[in-house]
Amino acid sequence: MTAVAPAIRSVASRRQVGAASEHPLVRWILTSVALGFVGLFLLVPLGIVFTEAFAKGIGAYLDAILQDEALAAMRLTLLIAAIVVPLNFVFGMAAAWVIAKYDFWGKSVLITLIDLPFSVSPVISGLIFVLLFGAQGWMGPFLDEHGIKVIFAVPGIVIATAFVTFPLVAREVLAIMQSQGSAEEEAAFMLGASGWQILRHVTLPKIRWGVLYGVILCNARAMVEFGAVSVVSGHVRGQTNTMPLEVEILYNEYSFVGAFAVASLLSLLAVVTLVFKKIVEILSQQRVAKEPQHRSALAPTALGNAPEVEAP
Repeated sequence: MTAVAPAIRSVASRRQVGAASEHPLVRWILTSVALGFVGLFLLVPLGIVFTEAFAKGIGAYLDAILQDEALAAMRLTLLIAAIVVPLNFVFGMAAAWVIAKYDFWGKSVLITLIDLPFSVSPVISGLIFVLLFGAQGWMGPFLDEHGIKVIFAVPGIVIATAFVTFPLVAREVLAIMQSQGSAEEEAAFMLGASGWQILRHVTLPKIRWGVLYGVILCNARAMVEFGAVSVVSGHVRGQTNTMPLEVEILYNEYSFVGAFAVASLLSLLAVVTLVFKKIVEILSQQRVAKEPQHRSALAPTALGNAPEVEAP
């Protein structure tokens, strides 16, 4: 054991020396390539969107985003996100809890099914729902008899968006639950806590940053989803068009100012989401850094307050 520690320190020192002795030209080239890539594929397109949106002045920009069809697309986009995000939050929490806390037959199958939307094209996902709920689909006659319209209506958009986005919350929460284990939940259960008390007072405080991170990603994806929504929506102006679909229609109609104006709103939502996500990451890192100090500070107090036990 005494021979291992010097070896580890020697490897660490060699790595530090190698990093410090790296030629400045190599660091400059790598940094320039990274910044160039970010600028070319992220900043330049973002600048073009806002440049084209304000090409004819602020008045034309406001007129474009205040059109009835554009406002309807904004309302529908926010409505879809308001429905899908809570649904995926509930599903993600339940799926992560079951997978992380229990061992059961078919667990690997459930994990694979959660990852399924990542491997299936959104267009294919939308087509599947058309084959299921469409007029000529498996459930089409039943839905038609009961006056229920799913495809080319808001329910179809909700279902398609929920399918595409549901792994986001589940995956973020599951990773945190698996890394933290279930020792604290088991201790709370042995002390008589109910399932709801364990979830509220033990589990949620540990995973709240992961939950918030997953919710942010889910909300961002729900508002910008195009492929699956395009298949099931029917592109009805003012009724089933979300903001991405409205951008496509305006661009195809050569209304470039209107298309880029709506696209600029989506870009702003993306920027706000990234900023909020970064804030969550910083707060989470600060919380993790403070926890060991907090625990070390509480340890002597806890030991000092512990009752003395006389030797038999």
